[in-house]
Amino acid sequence: MTQEMEAPEGRDVGRAVLWRGLDGRGTEYCRLRRMGAGWALGGTVTLAFGDAPAVVRYSVACDDTWQTRTVVVDATIGRERRELRLAADGGHWTVDGQPRPDLDGCVDVDLGVTPATNTLPIRRLNLAVGESREVVAAWVRFPALDMRPLAQRYTRLDEHTYHYESDTGFSAELTVDGLGLIVSYPQGWERVAAT
Repeated sequence: MTQEMEAPEGRDVGRAVLWRGLDGRGTEYCRLRRMGAGWALGGTVTLAFGDAPAVVRYSVACDDTWQTRTVVVDATIGRERRELRLAADGGHWTVDGQPRPDLDGCVDVDLGVTPATNTLPIRRLNLAVGESREVVAAWVRFPALDMRPLAQRYTRLDEHTYHYESDTGFSAELTVDGLGLIVSYPQGWERVAAT
């Protein structure tokens, strides 16, 4: 996986993908790209929470080791618009400029409306086949946009498959491409196009 991400100086490395929600109630456009020495992940999700239509725009900036540094979420759910700004520095987080010591130790962000943020620990951990690691992510839950730490475990089953489980009791086998972006997320999302 690492070789595919490396590119000659000045060459654009990244991918745009389109996912559809398997429940038929959402779609997402996402783009992963190299930004200076780090990585940028951003997208737009359209979906419904009950009868309320929603659009969620997000951007995540990571350093060259795939540690989350900044996150911006702009969500319109029904008629209500909310924005969330996160910053992480060595496992210490601020949310809308306020320290959040309950999130200390979280390295990744997990945005509950998108499969995109699974890419962050997959890339950062760079597991060998058969290897497993536990992480704790700063989990943004929707539609409330509240946050809490979420323990997660990733186990690499083969070149493109990971077993994911979280402390909520949820688990799934995730299929990814060479950049670590989701191809198939059972019970959640599937890719319909990529460039």
